[in-house]
Amino acid sequence: MSCFTLSPGPDPTGADSPGSSIFDLPTQTGRNERPTPTPQGGAIASGDCFCDNTSQREATPSFLVISGGTGCNSICSAFGNACYVLPVSDDGGSSSEIIRVLGGPSIGDIRSRLVRLIPPAPRTSSLDRIRNLLAYRLSAERSEREAREEWRDIVEGRSPLWSGIPNDRKETIRGFLVHFEGEVLKRAHKNFSFVNGSIGNYFLSAAQIFFRSLPSAIFLFSSITNSQANIIPVIVTNHTVTIAAELEDGGRLVGQCEISHPVARPPSISVLGAEEHDADPLSPVDGLDGVVSPKGNVMFQAHDKSDYQPLGARISRLYYINAYGSEIHPSPNPDYITNMSLNDVLVYSCGSLWTSIIPCLALRGVASAIARSRSLRAKVLLLNSKNDRETDGYTAVDYVKTIARTLNESHHSPSYGGLGRADTTYPVSAFITHIVYLQGTTVEVDEAQITALGVQCIRVKGTLDDKSDTPLFDADCVRFAMHRIIVETSLRD
Repeated sequence: MSCFTLSPGPDPTGADSPGSSIFDLPTQTGRNERPTPTPQGGAIASGDCFCDNTSQREATPSFLVISGGTGCNSICSAFGNACYVLPVSDDGGSSSEIIRVLGGPSIGDIRSRLVRLIPPAPRTSSLDRIRNLLAYRLSAERSEREAREEWRDIVEGRSPLWSGIPNDRKETIRGFLVHFEGEVLKRAHKNFSFVNGSIGNYFLSAAQIFFRSLPSAIFLFSSITNSQANIIPVIVTNHTVTIAAELEDGGRLVGQCEISHPVARPPSISVLGAEEHDADPLSPVDGLDGVVSPKGNVMFQAHDKSDYQPLGARISRLYYINAYGSEIHPSPNPDYITNMSLNDVLVYSCGSLWTSIIPCLALRGVASAIARSRSLRAKVLLLNSKNDRETDGYTAVDYVKTIARTLNESHHSPSYGGLGRADTTYPVSAFITHIVYLQGTTVEVDEAQITALGVQCIRVKGTLDDKSDTPLFDADCVRFAMHRIIVETSLRD
């Protein structure tokens, strides 16, 4: 008899980050390795144990989680051994200003997840102080002059936020903030705004610019914070990535903000000359050169999404565009595709369907990797408890069919005439095997219709949002659902 267990995450003990002359580098689990159970912390936690006739593979299930920045943050602890795939197309908040002035891929969602996955640590510990610094956001209520003065205190090392942070890590973080300041000063004519700015975004952006590599910047962030987070940007590029949505009435929306939560100053297409951006001939992604930049700092707050103006027509598809407004077909991160054949469970997380999940699916090669994976034993959709601007009027069946349709369309190659070609259209069950929904959800769930598509339905009880009485996913209910899915799958196998 072996024990089926889901880890709650990194070991909370030893999470303090003492001063030292070297980094306490995290030990990442190798791609072809499974974590070894340990009696304390590590991959196995006490409790949460189902005994079953399963192998070591079943005892430590691994997850590949597709999500946006905030939608999945509250349930991360439900996935112990997890790899997170995130889009790099968010053009709101602090990211909008960085993109406008410096260009580069959006790092806001990645920074949000990296901060969330910093190991728990006692308050006032050095690791907790580092978390507070990298999670800190300059006030949105202050004037530009006041925001710049606060930024100056931070970048020059005078801010109380540095208190308790070991000197080696302080100077490493500050060094990249100084580098960010230098990059902004090179473009002083663009009048960078520090209002509502995220210090973590500035650090991650500076590291990406310095290394010319977002994965390297992610590694540095994880190393400094003692995190074992495994985060994969869905596209590897040093250019700005922009998405557009085509509506059923023929209309088009450009940029994540315009699709999901329009603000007073939405993004707009900017046809650039070569002198206006830094072309990178060595970029691993062709066709992303140029910047589709916002007109200014997009002051979006997450709670605004609950109060939305419906679209004039439903979204028919989502695609990527370059700075000239032309559709492009960037390649997905090879690590993303590789992980499809290394993990046990694929999870489409709760969150914005069209701007958080679909950008990770509307890429060639993803459909085949999901459908043909020999390691993925379950492919689970966590259904939102309510619709938003992107999915107004959607039922659960609409969510399922949208994902399946996007993957099938992205799988097909364009026809060039000549000899006929045979395109494979995968069934829905090749992409989604289970849908988990909340008791009391406002999204209509027709279990009979969903089951007819080859998808199993699981209902769970979450927590209630204090403000709206809407049920929300929490780590416990997600962990319960994953337990049930994997145990049932193991028994069936």
